[in-house]
This record gives sequence, structure tokens and C-alpha cells, in this order.
Amino acid sequence: MTVWDGAGWHRQAKCAPSPHHDERPANTAVDLLVVHAISLPPEGFGSGDVQRFFMGTLDFNSHPYFDALRNLHVSAHFFIERDGTLWQHVGVFQRAWHAGVSEWQCHPACNDYSVGVELEGSEGTAFMPLQYQRLATLAKDLQGLFPAMGPERMVGHSDIAPGRKWDPGPGFSWSYLAEVSKDGGDAASSQA
Repeated sequence: MTVWDGAGWHRQAKCAPSPHHDERPANTAVDLLVVHAISLPPEGFGSGDVQRFFMGTLDFNSHPYFDALRNLHVSAHFFIERDGTLWQHVGVFQRAWHAGVSEWQCHPACNDYSVGVELEGSEGTAFMPLQYQRLATLAKDLQGLFPAMGPERMVGHSDIAPGRKWDPGPGFSWSYLAEVSKDGGDAASSQA
């Protein structure tokens, strides 16, 4: 049995649909995975506010930091909590609003042809082994659905929006992700 349903929803993810999405341009090949980092408020882990933000239900009056987010309409396809819990906010056949003004290898508008995965984290915080394990498994599942999305087609938000975005930041180890991916997730217990 496939891990995907017919609408592009992962059967192992918690579904929390976002209104912040639209259709991809016709005949667009999905071939890029963009890794992001987010926490709301910054370094406020496990609050559920990221999911509420993506779903359009965040109480902007509940924290002073949220006032700056009030007029933003943002989503990602996936969100991975620090304990490895996988959430899905947009079906992968649709366009989530995660990349903003972006370009990869002279190809602009990355939202059109990418899948966005947000990791719960912050600029100065190392990510958790279970997050790497979940991301490696998700990337493999996505590559099964979108064969052109090979390992070389996984980038950070800072790669597609340099100077504008920092994430996933210095706390993210691409080499460790490669190790976990190669080992099928077994390296998750020995993160350096």
C-alpha cells in the first residue's frame, strides 16, 4: 500500500489543512524539496502555534511577536516537530506558499515546482535526531512520487532566497542528513 493517497496526502502525517495554497501551473514537474525552519514564537517549541499559523487560525493577540505575522498567508506542505511528528498542511500536488520570492538554478518562483518542509527549530538551535530521521524518510517517499526530486534536489530556504532567508540555518547538518538517509534512519541515535 502506498504512503500517498490520490490527492497527495501522506497517510502517516497528521492532517491539518491550510487555506493558504493554490494550484500549481499546468504541466509543472515537481522536482525540488525545500527545507525550512520555524518556531512560534521564536524558540517556542511544541506550542501548536506553527500549525495554527499555517491553518490560518493563529490568535495574533496571544503573543507580541505574532503581530508582525498578522497579514501573512503562509503554508508549507509539511511540518516536522522536534519529536519527529509529521504534519501535513497542503497536498503535494498543490502549491503551498512557503518559498516567497525565490530562484533555484535560474528557475524562479520555487513554490511552483517544490515541496516545502518546515522543521521545528530556530536559527541557533540544533535539530533533533528524530527530525532528521523523519525528513530522510519523507524525502524518500517524495522521491517515489516525484522521481526527478533526487537527493541533489534538496535545498535550504537560504539557498533559494539568499540574503533574505536564513533557514534552516547553522543548526542544520546536511552531512548528518545524508548519513541518516544512507543508513535508512539508523544513524538518528548518533547525531554529532
